[in-house]
Amino acid sequence: MIDDGTGLLTIGELARVTALTVRTIRYWSDEGALPPVGRSAGGYRTYDAASVARLELVRTLRELGLGLADVRRVPAGETTVARVAAAHVVALDAQIRSLKVTRAVPSTVAKRGSDAEETTIMNRLARLSAAERRRILEEFVDEIFQGLDTADPVIRERMRNTAADLPEEPTPEQVDAWLELAEMLQDPDFRAEMRKAAEFNAADHGLDTPAGASLWFSRRLVQLGARARERGIAPGAPEAAQVLRELLGEADPATVLERLRSHATNRVARYRELLAVVKGTGPEAAYREEFAWVVAALEAHTGG
Repeated sequence: MIDDGTGLLTIGELARVTALTVRTIRYWSDEGALPPVGRSAGGYRTYDAASVARLELVRTLRELGLGLADVRRVPAGETTVARVAAAHVVALDAQIRSLKVTRAVPSTVAKRGSDAEETTIMNRLARLSAAERRRILEEFVDEIFQGLDTADPVIRERMRNTAADLPEEPTPEQVDAWLELAEMLQDPDFRAEMRKAAEFNAADHGLDTPAGASLWFSRRLVQLGARARERGIAPGAPEAAQVLRELLGEADPATVLERLRSHATNRVARYRELLAVVKGTGPEAAYREEFAWVVAALEAHTGG
């Protein structure tokens, strides 16, 4: 304490009272988080009892991870601890999500045995912003449907609005799925494969066909295919023919088979699985087995 009867403290004395270093206190003081109350006759900064309380608040906020810009505003009365803490929680949540994505890169590299080039690509994909991830999806959909005016508009919009981004609290599996999905969406060969499927959709969907008919057919396919598998009906069994009649109605089986083959390839099925994992519905929601059963049944009953 300065021996002048004022009860003021020097930085050294403040350091002893608070167990902080002189260097730390001087830095916080220089940054405006702990302004001195005055100067001694020798020109040294001085602090009072209120400075001790303020310094403890600054230390607490800094230990919680807040930046000095926010710390300065609290003691100055420009904001409250609650408001700063709430904003800090939002920032921490964003950082945690980013770290989860970053963590997925070495995890996926280890599981897949990736080489240096693939590791670099995955790392770049992991660091994409939400807006950039959205742009990848929209460009993918625009390319595969370009010029296909008769394609089912419900299917097109459903794909554009697919939740192909990570949720607020992604699991490691969801992050890994997103990384693999992002690679697929930018793969020219996969885009060509999906373009072929879109062309089948457009050819099968005339201008007078109700919007959403393709989606209805897919749901019906899944329902009937699942039911047939539960009943143990083999694709080549006579009972399978009745299932196909329920599904196809008056449609030409050979035409439907060609169309479904474009939707039932391993990569397209994997695409559906990855979307399901990212959305949190699990790979089983991709209905790989149901599509495969219907394709096998059509092949068996059309000679295809």
